[in-house]
Amino acid sequence: MTDQAGAAGFTEPSAQRLTTRETAERLGVKPETVYAYVSRGQLSSSRAPGGRGSTFDAAEVDALARRTGRREPTPATGALSFPTGITLIGSDRYFFRGVDATELARRHTYEEVAEWLWTGELRPGMRFTAPSETLAAARRAVGALPAHCGATDRLRVAVVAAAAADPLRFDLSREAVLGGARSLIPTLAAALPTVDGEAAEADVPPGLARQLWPKLTGRPADEASLAVLDTALGLLIDHDLAASTLAARVAASARAHPYAVVSAGLGVLEGPLHGAASGLAHRMLTEVLERGGAAPVVADHLRSGRRVPGLGHRLYADEDPRAHTLFALLAEVPRAAPALAAARDVVATTARHTPLHANVDLALAVLSVSSGMAVEAGETVFAISRTAGWIAHALEEYGERPLRMRPSGQYTGPRPPQPLPTGHGPASQ
Repeated sequence: MTDQAGAAGFTEPSAQRLTTRETAERLGVKPETVYAYVSRGQLSSSRAPGGRGSTFDAAEVDALARRTGRREPTPATGALSFPTGITLIGSDRYFFRGVDATELARRHTYEEVAEWLWTGELRPGMRFTAPSETLAAARRAVGALPAHCGATDRLRVAVVAAAAADPLRFDLSREAVLGGARSLIPTLAAALPTVDGEAAEADVPPGLARQLWPKLTGRPADEASLAVLDTALGLLIDHDLAASTLAARVAASARAHPYAVVSAGLGVLEGPLHGAASGLAHRMLTEVLERGGAAPVVADHLRSGRRVPGLGHRLYADEDPRAHTLFALLAEVPRAAPALAAARDVVATTARHTPLHANVDLALAVLSVSSGMAVEAGETVFAISRTAGWIAHALEEYGERPLRMRPSGQYTGPRPPQPLPTGHGPASQ
């Protein structure tokens, strides 16, 4: 995005010039300290256009930041970027704390992957348990919702109910946050009604995938399908600063408690371009199976100017490694064969028009279609899984300076001063 030219009498500063507040944020100090640097000759300043305030050279500020060791400089491009030790995304792979994420998810349960993400320690056999009082409150709240509400509505309400049941939720110490996370995630899964409409179910063996399965489908669980679901949960835990994760970190930066951090992430999932994307792929695969091939379905999407769901990813040039892993597991599930063939048909058909590869949403759609799950099942899996990632980022953010994420707006409104409005129409009349 290019800067717009200023109105007469106003000149936009160079992209390499910073205001006093931006300089203070980049150095991690107060504005008064910035002026102290100037008075000591450690930093030079220039008067801002119009004679109000000062501006500072970004390169000089970054050099001072390196000398003082105050903090890592923010990129001069203005992109929101900061250090994180959680997830690294490469050209065709991604890593959780330096370990290949796909291998980790295939070899370990969701709970074990979550613990690795939170603590950097692998804890074999780790299982999460929902406290009875918290779960009862969440189920009551979810049960009071209208029948037409979707899973994300229920999850948001369950988070609020769980927060209300936790009087210690404002304790942001590491152990308190981890304890709350280990109880919140199974609470979210257990608070959802089963597919047959019952709010509670008989005793379920430990493991989040087994707890979640009857909330997604009425079909009995087989071990191969459970392995796919558990691996999907592990793969989706985090993916760097996706939109929902950024929202969660902003909330944590304001020192919101972990339940509010999760609520912020869930709010972003309400849009169709993030967690809900697998539902579009589910509908498409269902139509491909009904019409006997991908060609007419893909043609309809292209004719109407719609993108083909489940294809392409801005971070991977080839197939999404999460999709690649899930497709390999789905190939071991006999009842998934038709949906998997339909997905491959979509990829091959679309490739005649544009070279796009499968992403994780298409793989989730294969799982949901082949298992008799509802169209929003992939969104449910995504939301519950990503809760652990939001908590991981919150833990990182709680260790940083509060309210450090304060981007500046670029004002494009009328040039001030404008006359006061009269209440009889636009001020220009």
